[in-house]
Amino acid sequence: MRTVDELVAEGVQGRRVFLRADLNVPLDDSTGTPVITDDGRIRASLPTLQALREAGARVVVAAHLGRPKGEPDPRYSLAPVAARLSELLGVDVPLATDTAGSGAQAAVAALEDGDVCLLENVRFEAAETSKDDDARGALADRFAALADLYVDDAFGAVHRKHASVYDVATRLPHAAGRLVATELDVLTRLTEDPQRPYVVVLGGSKVSDKLAVIEAMLPKVDRLLVGGGMCFTFLAAQGHGVGGSLLEQDQVETCRRLLAEAGDKIVLPVDVVCAEALVADAQVTVTGVDAIPDGLKGLDVGPRTVELFGDQLAGARTVFWNGPMGVFELAPFTAGTRGVATAVAAVDGLSVVGGGDSAAAVRQLGLPEDNYGHISTGGGASLEFLEGRELPGLAVLSDRAA
Repeated sequence: MRTVDELVAEGVQGRRVFLRADLNVPLDDSTGTPVITDDGRIRASLPTLQALREAGARVVVAAHLGRPKGEPDPRYSLAPVAARLSELLGVDVPLATDTAGSGAQAAVAALEDGDVCLLENVRFEAAETSKDDDARGALADRFAALADLYVDDAFGAVHRKHASVYDVATRLPHAAGRLVATELDVLTRLTEDPQRPYVVVLGGSKVSDKLAVIEAMLPKVDRLLVGGGMCFTFLAAQGHGVGGSLLEQDQVETCRRLLAEAGDKIVLPVDVVCAEALVADAQVTVTGVDAIPDGLKGLDVGPRTVELFGDQLAGARTVFWNGPMGVFELAPFTAGTRGVATAVAAVDGLSVVGGGDSAAAVRQLGLPEDNYGHISTGGGASLEFLEGRELPGLAVLSDRAA
């Protein structure tokens, strides 16, 4: 896989580089003016952007935001991203008026060496996510006409066979950006020869979302700690009542099988924080997992579980954490995620935060990011890589022929 640093060494001055970045940041538009609440993905794109700028490339950045329905929608405009990118780079980053039409062509034509422009949301084009190869290919042709070279630095999208991720790379000389290369290196260390003990922490709401990664990783790990809403299906499989907690009844038998196969590898919560409703001023009750009242919902792991998980993490040399321990966005239910995040940060070895809500939790809770070995930008992509799936965006970059 060619890297962006190899491209730079070969010479990119004056050349137009189509850079697929992952700028899919969370926005708060409650005031009517969208405000970026976590710019971590924008900041993660800077090393590759700066390397190309400093080498004199003319950088055409493409990205998606949210899930517009294949047509322009002002709610998903990349205008706030262009403004923040301009601030972080210290240069003006104009936003094209469209994705791959006359507005994009004009923005690219105006670029000089070292300049950057941002195309409007690639998902404003229905063909971007189409399952029809010809439709995606036609859009990729329009993208390729804007550039001489292609760099993919959007690790969070490499599991998607989309026009800007896959098809355009078949039409231009291509390379992996620094972020993609780093993600690939770290995740390979987790799958091929991790230092032991190796502990995985999984949370989030649904066990069905994590079944494939659980199946893939159980043979490779020393301990698998399970929290978040998904733990209640495992607890039900052990015969516990879970009150009004999130429960996937159709997955109980699968969880029972996994527990039987895993022996002592799977570690479940011993207590949970419960409330009647998911509200910011909830009155909470901490109870053992064998005594969850029928009228309450488990919304976070309890203090004894934080201590238990911390003990399991204390001697680890490799840790992968994906998914919060509870509804960390609301004050009554932050302690579990904060406690586990702090224990992961203290690991004397490689600690990897697996993107998505876990990365958001680190930032929202004000925890120092440099306390972790690596914070991934790709939740879904990270999990699919660890499951052993082929990711289209990486597979196409591995072909050096173009």
